[in-house]
Amino acid sequence: MNRHLLSIDDLTVDDLHTIFETAAEMHDVQRREVKKLPALRGRTVINMFFEDSTRTRSSFEIAGKWLSADVINVSAKGSSASKGESLRDTVLTVCAMGVDGLVIRHGASGAARQVSEWVDAVVVNAGDGMHEHPTQALLDAYTLQQRLGSLEGRHVVLVGDLTHSRVFRSNVLCLTKLGAEVTVVAPPTLMPAGIAAWSQRAGFATSYDLDEVLPKADAVMMLRVQRERMSGGFFPSAREYTVGYGLTRDRLAVLKPDAPICHPGPMNRGLEIAPEAADAAASAVLEQVSAGVAIRMSVLYHLLAGEESAS
Repeated sequence: MNRHLLSIDDLTVDDLHTIFETAAEMHDVQRREVKKLPALRGRTVINMFFEDSTRTRSSFEIAGKWLSADVINVSAKGSSASKGESLRDTVLTVCAMGVDGLVIRHGASGAARQVSEWVDAVVVNAGDGMHEHPTQALLDAYTLQQRLGSLEGRHVVLVGDLTHSRVFRSNVLCLTKLGAEVTVVAPPTLMPAGIAAWSQRAGFATSYDLDEVLPKADAVMMLRVQRERMSGGFFPSAREYTVGYGLTRDRLAVLKPDAPICHPGPMNRGLEIAPEAADAAASAVLEQVSAGVAIRMSVLYHLLAGEESAS
C-alpha cells in the first residue's frame, strides 16, 4: 500500500485483497469478549471531521481504539477552524503535537490530498467534498464479497444522486477493479457531467431506467439524496423522485431474492428506499456498518503498524 489512503486509485487489486483478508481477521476480533489488539499501541490518531458524520467517525474511533491507538476526535465546530483558522494551519498545529495518523473529512474535494502534502503523518481520506470516500467503497465491496463470494462478473447497480456522491465515485473504481459489472442509474439531472466519457474509459454502464436494470442486478446500492448539497431543483418533488428512482415495495418484488440491498447511510426512508426494502431479509445495511469497523481497523493497521504481526 501507499503511505496514505486518499483514493481507491491508490490501491492495486492485490492491495484490495490484502485489506479484505486482514478485515476478515479484524471481524473476528469484533466477536470476541475483549476486543483489543496491541498492534497500534503508542500510536496517536486524530479524527478531524469538518463535516457531520455518525458511522464513519464512530467506526474510525472504535477501529483505532480496538487496535490500542490513542484516538482523539476534532470537529470543525469545536476547533480553531470555526474562528477562521485555515485548514493548513489547523492540521499543521495538530500534527506538531506528534500525531502518527490523520483521518480527515472535509467539504472541499481534494482536501485530503492537499493535507497529505503538508504533513508528515499518515493521512486517510474519510470523505472529501464530492470527490471520494475510499473506506466506504472498501467496506461496501467487502460486504458484497461476504454475501456473494467473488465479485468477478457480478452485476452491481448503484442508484440515486450520483452528481453529489463521493461514495459512487469510489465504489465505481473499487467494484470495477474487482471485476464487477457496474451500472449506475439516476435521473438526467443527477447524472454527473462528463460521465459518458468516464464510463467508457472506466468500463461501467449508465442508465436512466431503473425498472429495466433492476431485475438483472446481483446487488443494488441505493445512494442518499444529498439535499444539503443541492442548491436548485434537481427533481420536481420527493414523490416524483421516489416513483422514478426509489427502491419501493413494488421494485423490491422484482429483485433477485438473494440480491443484497446496500445503502451507505444515513437513509432517507420513504424517499430513495422504502422501509420494507431497508428492513428486508436481503438488506445488508447493518452488515455494512459492522464491516466498516473491520475495514477501518485493517486500513489503520496496514498504514500505521509497519511489518508487525496483527495476531
